[in-house]
Amino acid sequence: MKYIVFILFTVMTNAAAQLMLKQGMMSMGPVSFEGANPLVRLLQIVFSPWVFLGLCTFVISMASHLYVLSKVELSFAYPFLSLAYVAVAIFAYLVFREDLNGWRIAGIACICVGTVLIAQSGREMAGRGHNGQTASITPDKIGTSEIVR
Repeated sequence: MKYIVFILFTVMTNAAAQLMLKQGMMSMGPVSFEGANPLVRLLQIVFSPWVFLGLCTFVISMASHLYVLSKVELSFAYPFLSLAYVAVAIFAYLVFREDLNGWRIAGIACICVGTVLIAQSGREMAGRGHNGQTASITPDKIGTSEIVR
């Protein structure tokens, strides 16, 4: 549980990147590749300010996630990324006035409950003396049934 701050940083940067990408695409208007070189149009999209900032934020989020994966089990860390759905839905409602109806709220509640259950499993692992070691596959063992601990 001591890496929860890094996990939540990963979640929030992931959500922020999504919001920046949405803002960038909204500021560009409808995207069309008709009458333009597709490569030039793609570069225009990638290097528009909000899209570029969103992509850079994704890189930061991925770097944070890689750090987290070096410290905790994947089956513990990865489900927390679902909280990005929660953050995106809430901020999309607040910033872009997107719909946040009962079905979406129910889905958000399910995601939150699931994440809390997964977080509790992390406490149980720590209480059992989990030392952070996980199974690993070495390059020379790929394709064989042997996994080294």
